[in-house]
Amino acid sequence: MASLDVQDGARAETSGGDVKLVKSAERTIAILELVAAAPQPLTTAEIFKLTGYPRSSLHWLLLTLLELNWIEQTPEGAYRIGTHALLCGTAYLDRDPVMEHVSGILEKVRNATTFTTHYARLDRSDVIYLATRQAVDRRRLSSRVGRKLPAQVTALGKAILSEYTDDEVRQRLGPGPYTQLTPKTVTGFDALQTELAEFRKTGHAVEWEQNTVGLCCVSVVVPYRIPGTDAMSCSIPVELATDEVLAGTVATLQSAAAELARTLRAAGIR
Repeated sequence: MASLDVQDGARAETSGGDVKLVKSAERTIAILELVAAAPQPLTTAEIFKLTGYPRSSLHWLLLTLLELNWIEQTPEGAYRIGTHALLCGTAYLDRDPVMEHVSGILEKVRNATTFTTHYARLDRSDVIYLATRQAVDRRRLSSRVGRKLPAQVTALGKAILSEYTDDEVRQRLGPGPYTQLTPKTVTGFDALQTELAEFRKTGHAVEWEQNTVGLCCVSVVVPYRIPGTDAMSCSIPVELATDEVLAGTVATLQSAAAELARTLRAAGIR
């Protein structure tokens, strides 16, 4: 058994690959993720209700994050994410070796299809949006860069999940029911399993209004890793998503994903 000393006197121990998390650090990160994900600033009472952390501990954690600019306080006293969180997120994008090669490919796809194009990466049971190129008509969709969605509600996530076996998907997502964002969201494992089986055959994933009403999305994996971790997608207004448009968009995405994968492999990026 090995141990890692930490400044607050707590101790994280590792044994057999398992890590005992430092409680204060875990709670700090949980608060940051909670505040970042909330659509509106959260009051102390709301954070307490959502986390269940002891009030005294929560008070000092919030004060620390506030003092260090990881969170900000509104005039009404509620909390929202702060500037230092943006600095860390930007640093990730700046330093990730893949991202310097993504911009041009996304622009090529957007220009060829005219649709908003996304690049995302699997993060446990979610996908995180790393880059976006807006549609020519920018009114249709706002950027999702830095945002996280459950993998099973997005074409991006479904494309990546189709790289894994059903058992691996169940281990990653759990047996369900899953988060429902719209009336059309697939919430059960059996239904998701049926979708993934089809996507493995076609080599691309499709979802209709499962995370955003009015949008159809198609996605393909960027095959520079096995199994894949990254994918590209196009968001298409449902009224424009004819069979012909879908087929052309898929072909454009597949060509771009193959080109990007060749570039990444040639650069030694795995």
